Amino acid sequence: MAKNALELEEMKSENSRLKMTAVSSQQRLFRSIRKRDGRIVEFVPEKIIAAILKAARAVGGEDRQLAEELGEIVIQYLYKQLGSGIPTVEEVQDSVEKILIETGHAKTAKAYILYRDRRTRLRESKSELMDVVEEILVETNKENANVGNSPSAKMLQIASAASKKYYLSRLIPQDMAQAHVEGDYHIHDLDFYGKTLTCVQIPLGRLLENGFNNGHGYIRPPKRPASATALAAIILQSSQNDMHGGQSFANFDRDMAKFVVGAPEDQVYQAMEALIYNLNSMHSRAGAQVPFSSINLGCDTTPEGRLVTKNLLLAYEKGLGRGETPIFPNIIFRLKKGVNLEKEDPNYDLFQLAMRVSALRLNPTFAFMDATFNEPYGTEVSYMGCRTRVMANRHGEDISEGRGNLSFTTINLPRLAIKANGDLEVFFHELELLMSLAARQLYHRYRVQSRLRVRDMPFLMGQGLYLESDNLKPNDLIGSVIKHGTLSIGFIGLAETLIVLTGSHHGEDPKAQRLGLEIISYMRKLTDSFAEEYDLNYTLLATPAEGLSGRFIKMDRRRFGVISGVTNKEFYTNSFHLPVGFETTTYEKIAIEGPYHELTNAGHISYIELQESPLDNLDAYERIIQQMVVANMGYAGINFPIDECLGCYHRGIIENECPACGATSIRRIRRITGYLSTVDRFNEAKYSELQNRQPHTF
Repeated sequence: MAKNALELEEMKSENSRLKMTAVSSQQRLFRSIRKRDGRIVEFVPEKIIAAILKAARAVGGEDRQLAEELGEIVIQYLYKQLGSGIPTVEEVQDSVEKILIETGHAKTAKAYILYRDRRTRLRESKSELMDVVEEILVETNKENANVGNSPSAKMLQIASAASKKYYLSRLIPQDMAQAHVEGDYHIHDLDFYGKTLTCVQIPLGRLLENGFNNGHGYIRPPKRPASATALAAIILQSSQNDMHGGQSFANFDRDMAKFVVGAPEDQVYQAMEALIYNLNSMHSRAGAQVPFSSINLGCDTTPEGRLVTKNLLLAYEKGLGRGETPIFPNIIFRLKKGVNLEKEDPNYDLFQLAMRVSALRLNPTFAFMDATFNEPYGTEVSYMGCRTRVMANRHGEDISEGRGNLSFTTINLPRLAIKANGDLEVFFHELELLMSLAARQLYHRYRVQSRLRVRDMPFLMGQGLYLESDNLKPNDLIGSVIKHGTLSIGFIGLAETLIVLTGSHHGEDPKAQRLGLEIISYMRKLTDSFAEEYDLNYTLLATPAEGLSGRFIKMDRRRFGVISGVTNKEFYTNSFHLPVGFETTTYEKIAIEGPYHELTNAGHISYIELQESPLDNLDAYERIIQQMVVANMGYAGINFPIDECLGCYHRGIIENECPACGATSIRRIRRITGYLSTVDRFNEAKYSELQNRQPHTF
């Protein structure tokens, strides 16, 4: 309750004895103050006055004399409470709040409380940051399985941790930041929130035809296959240095074809081999990792385009110098009737080769151009290895090339189901609220990104990789061109969500499958409505990240306890996938997951798990692919274990030691989130998922 005017005057009168100057009187009462870390430092009354004045200004006040008088009252109050002891910072701040409220300055008190809370969060963030730095200095975290443990990688991860703390505490509105911190949703690549964009399908043909400048001079157009693929690798590297996500060539066979005209086939093969070597050895992002690269091909039927596809596949099949499986690039073979899908098609032989290579090396994966949602675009649809798809465009051409995802945020679906306690009406209501918050957060990020300038991404924007960016100058804002990109809302853990809501997941009960499709259809409807509301390319993503699913489930287990089939493991299930430990057939899995591809227009992938390489049964492999076509899938891959001995480079399924030479140093390659990686770089959630995987039977 506020003091009345008479009481305030009495308090002022009591202070007047000490008022030779405010500072001198206050210094006689307190000479020292105890900081939060225990240090005792000089007591500076001006800091109290400054804090009060700052809070007053936040609500329109500007009376410094009043701030000084209130500061004196605070110190007198402290002296009455503590005598001549040493006050703590917390005691001083508590006294400021009390005096502001009791002297009738409620608005100023509220502003001060908010300021104090913000300072507290900043201190906590700094403390947490130091803990993270300490962990990174021991070993880089394993959220990204292809980031090494080098000094550069550690330095970049420390910078990443600091960036995350900054954006959460100072840039992102509090309700949006809090949803991330508490695990209601996850803002991906938070460390790059206001620095750059996610990914791009690179217009390789135009860059090779016109030449480019990656910072130290003009690179002229190539004349031979080897020069063309060398420049292609440099383009991928340079583009990734400007972005935080993957890089992809949308039409590699078509774009490279003109540079192999008249060249002997052995030269084309050597050029493709060099490209693969480069993409597995050249580093980006200050040496922290090799470029996350994807190559789309398979639909060019010209002799030169076929030559490019054939020799890239053969070079990938051969492997690296001692036969090791290449991790990059992720090769995406595009399938289409009349082009390569059926025996009478001109590129059917390349499809056969692609399956043979995939059955040995896990790549290529396969994209389906005849899916109902891809077919209208002919052969323009391209994917990233991680599953990202960018196609429809509210502001220009419906193409993949020159466009990419700007950013994405993933909804914690199982948590919404747990909180709804089986009530579907509550679940859908809360889902709408959270998706609306995610849409606002993505728009906030988009506005931040729009204020970046061409010079902030000198290769991506300065060399015209992004659609229409070739018309911009170095100091121009990029907002006019990134409207072509996508803002994606993702989801994870549909299987666990259905278990909470129905008692079964979508592989166990047709009713659960119907509800699953209803949930994802509702999310797609909301996402489409955000596209209308904001007039931007909002899309729905089947989120890939097992590291994220591990984060969500740990938080939910702490909050809600162990729930059978839901929080009693180390990861939530990837997007709309069936649980990896669920025993089912190949065709049942394809039939159940197929319908979700059309709903997730920002990207999707389905996997079939095999116990071993299908190299000896390519007919069965083709039947699986053809069944994916029937199920209207957009993008899919076949998984099986690849183990390689580092002693003699024997390849096969190796338990503890190599059957050929007895060595125990084994390189184990698996696919978890679209890209290949080695098991030793998996985090806890990814490794747990790997251990739970069950092969699918024919």
